[in-house]
Amino acid sequence: MNWKMRESQPNKRKGMDTRMEIKEMEAIIEGLLFASGDPLEVEKIAEILEIDKKSARLVLNNMTSNYRNSKRGIMIREIDGSYQLCTRFEHYDYIRRLFEPRQKQALSQAAFETLAIIAYNQPVTRTKIEQIRGVNSDSAVTRLVERNLVKEAGRLDSPGKPMLYETTDEFLRSFGFKSTADLPILEMSSLFPMDQTAGNAIQIQAEEIKAQNND
Repeated sequence: MNWKMRESQPNKRKGMDTRMEIKEMEAIIEGLLFASGDPLEVEKIAEILEIDKKSARLVLNNMTSNYRNSKRGIMIREIDGSYQLCTRFEHYDYIRRLFEPRQKQALSQAAFETLAIIAYNQPVTRTKIEQIRGVNSDSAVTRLVERNLVKEAGRLDSPGKPMLYETTDEFLRSFGFKSTADLPILEMSSLFPMDQTAGNAIQIQAEEIKAQNND
């Protein structure tokens, strides 16, 4: 199969053929993902390669599958419509030794519960979080913001204009989700009033996704 570059865009590189081999395209994408570090939108990749978005996504999905099946030390993750080079889940114990002086303390059960409430109700205010949990959640929210799992998402248009919170790309990356659509489905009774169910569900789902990537 040949991937044709968009004829509507001028050829900016002298001497470049109007066609690009898939292997060359994959090599360029690999370099882009490595250089970016952060998740890279498929639209940006398509723009750089001067191909249509559908073709770019097909190549990316094929690369993702090849990386997964080759058992290399890195893999390509899709995160909310963008793509990123990441280390493999099963190598976490080895890689963390590289950063042990900066090792972060594990999240508490209260933090997991708060994170689950935000994930399932985002954007949400602290007041709403505390109504669901039934206890003050200031420290838990602050901890999640510090860990870059949660971020401020503007203010609610109501008296006092309280701050809204939502999950981040780091949350998706840390727990193995492509998007918030991958969150485990829960009965509404599990969230109101809030108990450990939702927090545990996120942890369990993350472990299941990691296990699938290890197979």
